[in-house]
Amino acid sequence: MFIDHAVIFVRSGKGGDGCVSFRREKYVPKGGPDGGNGGRGGDVVLTVDPALTTLLPLTPRPHYRAEAGGAGGGRQMTGADGADCIVAVPPGTTVFDAETGERLADLTRQGEQWIAAPGGRGGFGNEHFKSATNQTPRDATPGEPAVERRLRLELRLIADVGLIGLPNAGKSTLLRALSRATPKVADYPFTTLHPHLGIATMPAGPGQERRLVFADNPGLIEGAAEGAGLGHEFLRHIERTRVLVHVVDAASDDPVRAYEVVRRELEAYALPLAERPEIVALNKIDLLPPESRDARLAAVTAALRLPPETAVVAISGAARDGLRELLEVCWARAGREEAAGWSARAAATE
Repeated sequence: MFIDHAVIFVRSGKGGDGCVSFRREKYVPKGGPDGGNGGRGGDVVLTVDPALTTLLPLTPRPHYRAEAGGAGGGRQMTGADGADCIVAVPPGTTVFDAETGERLADLTRQGEQWIAAPGGRGGFGNEHFKSATNQTPRDATPGEPAVERRLRLELRLIADVGLIGLPNAGKSTLLRALSRATPKVADYPFTTLHPHLGIATMPAGPGQERRLVFADNPGLIEGAAEGAGLGHEFLRHIERTRVLVHVVDAASDDPVRAYEVVRRELEAYALPLAERPEIVALNKIDLLPPESRDARLAAVTAALRLPPETAVVAISGAARDGLRELLEVCWARAGREEAAGWSARAAATE
C-alpha cells in the first residue's frame, strides 16, 4: 500500500540527574565530594533509507521514544547515555511541525539524518561544584527534560521525469511501456490513485546503460490546485521532478483544451513548477487514421502554440511507437550528469 503522509509523536530521552555523594573510606578523613554527572538522553533521529518507498511502516507505530540518560553515581561515576531512537523514512520525505505547520526538514539524500528531538543533557553531580571556598557542596542539578513534538511527514517522490495529463490520457500505459512498473490500466478515469515509479533504461555503450526514473501521477482535473479531485495528491509528487512530460490524448475531441487545463492548474499551484522544462507527448496516435495522422498531429501542434524550446513527440504507449525518441528527449532535457545522479539514488527504491 502506498502511504504518502503520516503524523508521528516523538519524544527524546530525559537527561540523567546528577548525584550528591561524598567519599567514605576507612582511614581517609575528609574524602570530599565525588558525585558524578548524569548521562545524556537519547535523540530521536530521522534517517533516509533508500529501500523505503512509502510511509506505510510509520502508520501502525506512531510513537517513537528515545532512552533516558542514567543518573550519576558515587566515585565520580557518570550515568550512561540513553540510546538514540532511529526512525527510517523514504527519500523525498518533508517534515512539518504538526501544530504550527512550519517546515522543519527536507530529507532527500541517502543516509541523510535529521534530529527530530534532541536528548536532554545530564545534570551535574556535587563533585562539579567543589571549589576552594565550597569544599563540601551538597548541590546537584537534575537532567534536562525530554523534548516532545508531533510531526507531520509528507512524501514527495524523487524522479527525473513526471508524467502529467488529464485522466485517461494514457500515462499508466506509457509507464508500463517504458519500464517494468505495473500500474493499473483500465478504460475509465482515475485508475491511478497514487503515484508509481518506474525506471527506463537506454543503451549508453558496450556493457553500459543510462537510466531515467519516471513518476506516473494521478490524473489531474480542472480545479486541482484548489483541491478538486485528487488535487494536491497529484501536484505534490511532481515538485521534485526535473522534467515534465505532458501526455495529451491526440485522438480526443479537444486535445488543445486538455493541454490548457493542466497548464492552468500547474500555474495556479506553483508558478516555478509551470516553468519547469516540458515535453508534450501526443499519445494514442495508433487510434488516428493513417491517411490523416500527420495532418492531425501538425494541426494539434500548431494550435498548442508552444514556446520554441518545448519538444513535441508523437507516441503510442499501447503500440510502443515513438518511445525511443521520447526517452532521448527526456534524457537531454533532464541533463545528463544530473539525471544520472538522481537515477542512481532512486534506482534503489524500485
